Amino acid sequence: MPISEPRDKREPNPSSPSGAAVATPVHSRLTVLSGPSGVGKSTVVAELSRTCPQIWVSVSVTTRPPRPGEVDGREYHFVDGREFDRLVAGGALLEWAWFAGHRYGTPRAPLAERLEAGVACLLEIDVAGARQVRQAKPDARFVFLAPPSWDELVRRLTGRGTEPPEVLARRLERAREELAAASEFEITLVNTSVQDVCRQLIALMEQ
Repeated sequence: MPISEPRDKREPNPSSPSGAAVATPVHSRLTVLSGPSGVGKSTVVAELSRTCPQIWVSVSVTTRPPRPGEVDGREYHFVDGREFDRLVAGGALLEWAWFAGHRYGTPRAPLAERLEAGVACLLEIDVAGARQVRQAKPDARFVFLAPPSWDELVRRLTGRGTEPPEVLARRLERAREELAAASEFEITLVNTSVQDVCRQLIALMEQ
C-alpha cells in the first residue's frame, strides 16, 4: 500500500475501500501498542503477524536509513526529509514525532481504509505518537509494553550494537521518560515472553 495523502484533512470515507473485510473473531477496534525503545515491540508485532495474520499492522514512515536486512515497505517506509515534510504538510500522517534524530509517522489513509472495512488494526508507535493518536482517536485501545526490569531494558538496548554511544545515551534517557508514562495507558503487559505477550495482546483485541 503506497503512502498517500487523504482527500482532505478529515478521515477518508471511500464508497468502496480497497481493504477487504476479513472474517475474524478479532474486533476492528484500533489497538495502539507503545512502550520504551528496546522493550521488544517489533518482536512482539512480528510474532503477532505470524500467528494472527488477519490483524493488519500499520507500517510507519521514517527518515531513518534502513538497517541491514530491513526492507522498504515491510519494517518501514523509508523516505528523505523532503518527502516527510510533504506528507506532514498534506495531512497524510495521523501522528509523527522525532526520535533519536529521525522522524517517524503513521500514514493516515491506509489505516482509515482498513478500519472502515472492518479489519482489526494495530499501531506500534512510541509514547509521543500514542499521545497524538489518543487526541485523534480517543476510542482506540492503548496498551503499554513494559520490560521485566530497568536492567533488562538496558541490556537489550546496549546489546543491539547498531548505534553510536551518543545515540544510545539518548535512547536510555528517553526510555526512562517513556517508562514513567505507563500510567497513561489502559493496560500494561510485561514482556517476559514474546509468545505470552502476543497471546495476551490477541486476547485483548478479541474483547
